[in-house]
Amino acid sequence: MIYGNVDGVKNSILNKLENACEIRVSKDCILSEELVDILVEVTRDLEREVSAAIDRKGKIISMAIGDSSSVDLPIIDIREGRLSGVKIIHTHPNGNSRLSALDMSALIKLKLDCIVAIGVAAEKEKIRYNVGFCVIEDNILIEEEVGPININQILEYDVIGKVKQIEKAMKTSEIMEDDAERAVLVGIESEEDLLELRELAKACNVETVDMILQNRHKIDAALYIGSGKAEEIAVIRQALRANLVIFDDELSGSQVRNLEEVLGCKVIDRTTLILEIFARRAKTREAKIQVELAQLKYRLPRLTGLGTMLSRTGAGIGTRGPGEKKLEIDKRRIREGIFDLNKELEKIRTTRNVQREKRSRESISKISLVGYTNSGKSTLRNVLCEVAALKTIVQKDKVFEADMLFATLDVTTRALLLPDNRVAAVTDTVGFIRKLPHDLVEAFKSTLEEVVYSDLLMHVVDASSDNAEIQIEAVDAVLTELAVIDKPMILLLNKIDKASPENILKLKEKYKNLKCIEISAKYGTNLEELLKEACEELPYMLKKIKVLIPYTDQAMVAYLHRGSKVDSEEYNEEGTLMTVQGDDEVYNKCEKYIVI
Repeated sequence: MIYGNVDGVKNSILNKLENACEIRVSKDCILSEELVDILVEVTRDLEREVSAAIDRKGKIISMAIGDSSSVDLPIIDIREGRLSGVKIIHTHPNGNSRLSALDMSALIKLKLDCIVAIGVAAEKEKIRYNVGFCVIEDNILIEEEVGPININQILEYDVIGKVKQIEKAMKTSEIMEDDAERAVLVGIESEEDLLELRELAKACNVETVDMILQNRHKIDAALYIGSGKAEEIAVIRQALRANLVIFDDELSGSQVRNLEEVLGCKVIDRTTLILEIFARRAKTREAKIQVELAQLKYRLPRLTGLGTMLSRTGAGIGTRGPGEKKLEIDKRRIREGIFDLNKELEKIRTTRNVQREKRSRESISKISLVGYTNSGKSTLRNVLCEVAALKTIVQKDKVFEADMLFATLDVTTRALLLPDNRVAAVTDTVGFIRKLPHDLVEAFKSTLEEVVYSDLLMHVVDASSDNAEIQIEAVDAVLTELAVIDKPMILLLNKIDKASPENILKLKEKYKNLKCIEISAKYGTNLEELLKEACEELPYMLKKIKVLIPYTDQAMVAYLHRGSKVDSEEYNEEGTLMTVQGDDEVYNKCEKYIVI
């Protein structure tokens, strides 16, 4: 029986594969020319992968047809301390014989004796073979690739000796599964971008084994970096045993597919990495919805179906027309998901508006902490809540803070008591970064609205970073996109305990048009000056007045409790004597009750 995707395959081809199952492969050979000829012929006819599973007796135990990029493998019994006793021979219709990431994963997970990829070329003499074996290094089962080699070399290969050597090592070792991700980083712009990409990879627990920078003026439409450089990276990746290649710029779906074929491993871009970090760090319901929305928007134009994966489904009696393509179904589901998530975010946006209006009615000043990721916003927010907390409010838990990119995504708003006795709401926003995916900015619009409605922005800068100026420009670019760049702003030069005096002086000189304050959020340096400056920069001041409200107008007492800050309240024969702080509206409404 032929397994896999056999829909639409002619009976003559199925019969050819059924007959091929009777072929016996010599025990001391990896494959036979007769079997290769049939697999190659069927692959050319169908333009799909075809695979055969062979046991150690040389018997073909399974035959399967896949699509143009993958094929199903048979169920294999995995035994402790031994290999599975099965060889997998399969074709690559694109002509590239290099083992793919899926091939390598199957080799290790199923403990195959070996796995062979046949690069199906137009001419028989140009067909090449790559063979993958399991090897043990530091008690970890890893892959080893041999090739590309020709038919004579693969027929003469001592597979029995190789398998015996591997199993001997397995019996004398306590094998652990290697699930670590090791990445090669690739960029074409600057070394600083690659260093930041390394920090992003670190935030995802990915080890960087090499960084490759290519000076290129024009992006290659097919491979982003060009075929020669791609082949060079493939060799480096294989030598360093990296299982992931991360590109510093956004890749198209076709570029990812082409690069994975050449590099033989999983390929992702900077946007995918940032989305992965956001997905891991999102804790609140709002943050999770925003991240999922950004992921769906990113995936929608990159849905790619290959071969029979695009075959029409749902046709037959009781249906109209030939049915939908699988790709169309996937796109429709994603669009439906985007619509539902946007509705959820609209509800959250309504809730935020209600909270914002309440703060406006209570004359609460609104301050937003903005800045590059890992500049110290969460640390500053925590320490401000400690030194300027309202005594009448039970302070909530601190937000998570750590020396890593995007340590926290959850936006929090807390009340502060300023030196002039005004109450201010300080909001810790999500950190910005260069090349921040547009879909993320769009998805986090409901969060970033807090910045739009703020009375004062505190731009937190990591003054110890050599790239501080570039980071400030990246933040300003996002603030410009949100149309809030002209709002009152204080530039906070944070981490002065680590920054060099020259770096601080250079920043203060370049941004002398802004109010700059040197602080250390970690050690609480200059926070009093920061709070005093915030009082001066906030666009309005509360007026302190003393009023005597007659008992016949107790509705005014209730209004003052709702719309102002009551410092004192006492009762005498004439009415309620109150000392309050309020805005102009409060002053005008109770002007007739003011006493000197």
